[in-house]
Amino acid sequence: MKAAVITFPGSNCDRDLAVAFEAAGAEVVRVWHKDTDLPAGVDVVGVPGGFSFGDYLRCGAIAARSPIAGAMIRHAERGGFVLGICNGFQVLTETGLLPGALMRNAGLKFICRSIELKVATADSAFTEGWAAGDVVRFPIAHHDGNYTADAETLARLRGEDRVAFTYVENPNGSMQDIAGVLSANRRVLGLMPHPERAADEAQGGTDGMGLFRSLLGRMALA
Repeated sequence: MKAAVITFPGSNCDRDLAVAFEAAGAEVVRVWHKDTDLPAGVDVVGVPGGFSFGDYLRCGAIAARSPIAGAMIRHAERGGFVLGICNGFQVLTETGLLPGALMRNAGLKFICRSIELKVATADSAFTEGWAAGDVVRFPIAHHDGNYTADAETLARLRGEDRVAFTYVENPNGSMQDIAGVLSANRRVLGLMPHPERAADEAQGGTDGMGLFRSLLGRMALA
């Protein structure tokens, strides 16, 4: 299985994401934002956390219009897997691959701590290693993590079982405690917390590895 990890100017979790994919058994290739195509044979694209392009305009807005974004969108439209974490989630909403938007935290402050999440659905390649209702612990580190969408979009996400994770205690004002959502084909996941920062005992826990092992296990069976 091959994972491509994108680096934008301002990315700061790209290496962490690459290491987590490798630990789960993936071959990892690194991709620069000015590249126009993904390497051959890529199964999953990882869009890392950080502050792409300094969060100018809106978080993720410039990254979503970079040359590599077009290749990522084509990959997703072909049915490829995409994982966007924190700033990567913001990028995915800006591209339109996921609905909604990430707004300023309700408390107007940057938040950085470990937090409990509830697995809202096990019906995805990213979450099938858990049961719905399981509680995991990932770090968060964001200033604009307040997930916002209109009532129709929220109803559709709930009705189609596309909410992947929710906060046990909402840290940022996200509507309906949403921490991560899936695309309509369930192959694109965006989430604000950082599973790649919970992928080694030296980091204080390994709950995040469940996501990477689940995804790589699904691809191995495909």
